[in-house]
Amino acid sequence: MDTLIAPYGGTLVDGLVDPARAAALKAEAFHLPSLDLDWRALADLELLLCGAYSPLSGYMTRATAERVSRTQTLDDGTFWPSPLTLATQSREAAGWTPGMRVALRDGEGFMLAVLTLADVWQDDAGLTHLGGAIEGIALPPHADFVAQRATPHELRALLARRGWGRVIAWQARETMHRAQYEFCLRCAIENESNLLLQPMVGGDLAEAPGYFAVARAFLAIRERFPAATTQLAFLPMAPVANDDAGIALRAIVARNYGASALIVGGEYTPQGAARRSADRDLERIAARVGVQLIAYPRMVYVEDRAEYLPEDQVPPGARVLALSGDEFRRRMQAGLKIPDWYSFPEVLAELARVFPSRDKQGFTVFFTGLSGAGKSTIARALAARLMETGRRAVTLLDGDIVRRNLSSELGFSRAHRDINVRRIGFVASEITKNGGVAICAPIAPYRQTRRDVRAMIEAVGGFVEVHVATPIETCEARDRKGLYAKARAGLIPEFTGVSDPYEAPENPELAIDTTDLSIDEAVQRVLLKLEHEGYLR
Repeated sequence: MDTLIAPYGGTLVDGLVDPARAAALKAEAFHLPSLDLDWRALADLELLLCGAYSPLSGYMTRATAERVSRTQTLDDGTFWPSPLTLATQSREAAGWTPGMRVALRDGEGFMLAVLTLADVWQDDAGLTHLGGAIEGIALPPHADFVAQRATPHELRALLARRGWGRVIAWQARETMHRAQYEFCLRCAIENESNLLLQPMVGGDLAEAPGYFAVARAFLAIRERFPAATTQLAFLPMAPVANDDAGIALRAIVARNYGASALIVGGEYTPQGAARRSADRDLERIAARVGVQLIAYPRMVYVEDRAEYLPEDQVPPGARVLALSGDEFRRRMQAGLKIPDWYSFPEVLAELARVFPSRDKQGFTVFFTGLSGAGKSTIARALAARLMETGRRAVTLLDGDIVRRNLSSELGFSRAHRDINVRRIGFVASEITKNGGVAICAPIAPYRQTRRDVRAMIEAVGGFVEVHVATPIETCEARDRKGLYAKARAGLIPEFTGVSDPYEAPENPELAIDTTDLSIDEAVQRVLLKLEHEGYLR
């Protein structure tokens, strides 16, 4: 193949209007309703506007989306793997009607496109789906990795100038290590093809910042590939499922960027046995999209030959080495050495900056329990002990402190208590993300709220839930503020433990009953737990 493969559907869509039309749309937008898009919707909009989703030029109507769900074909019979609509939880959108025009904006209010509604409908989950043609004014702005971003039009022009014809794409949402590196090189050499590295950087610096580590790791490893036959170009695509539909969508995107082949993983069981049905599916997808699909096999390091090989190509009797993903993460968290045969030092250095060992990462200690259980006293003493060492930046988010400074407008209804705990969780997650220690001591009576807070914080660091499981009889006997007496008298509605339930944690990292335990003893138990989990050294 001497020239780049044609775009999917034959023509590369350009969703951006000319400057004169853009100016007219901006003037019109003063009188249009607006819809702010989250980061996933922004990623889809960018792929639509830049042509990566060619031949689509807008969001599907309900009839088209249902047709695609049933037959995987567009109205003209073109294969398309899954529906694409603009889904929103906006209550205002539920009242919109076909024919209306809507300004699509990012979270900062910057207008990106105007959508002419052709269809509006609600699904069983309560989401409103919008379908219709879009006129793009600008692509979503990116302040990061600007030099590595290129639209399909721009990248195709660049590859054509370099004289590229056959191109194999590697799309990744995870870091590349030596096994992937060697397999990509081998594929490019065996197929006499050039290599396009496309890390998927769809995300958000506040809500989904994980792509930064992947991007920096690819910038680091890029220097190991042959400069003349390798191109690095970031793909503004959110993670998609590794099922048939997800693979087909990625293959279409790869083709629109100029790739005639795509390496795909996940076609093997954890034990390394090939799934025949998956192989047949790859052939079917490849035939419908017109892109060669190369299955990434289970790779093992053959020590005798000092190289990676597919497991089914290992010579009999050869000594092989393997490191599971779980073991790799365990070693990274513990600060243990990663074998040289597994990865490259510059890649590990990037990962260590984003995912430091536990004794260097931020963490949250989240105390929960009834009023009077001893949460605040233990939390304050723990903060003092940690600050005494001077090794960590510590922030105390006690319930009363937060109420005074962060949630002063909230009452004590169930809804307001829930909001208060989620605010504490958000602040703790920001502290944790930036390497600090957050110590929280709210009552936090509701199990689901605590689960949500845990998920929020564990995405950026460590989380240790401590249930101060002091019985209500002890708490009520202490009752320093007279709250239980007032609640029993009906003066305080929805009081936790009296007129509103406390849902005890299911699996806390630590449970402490302060009935017969001194504060120093309780704090020591928490410190020992933190040490056992690797957060303190």
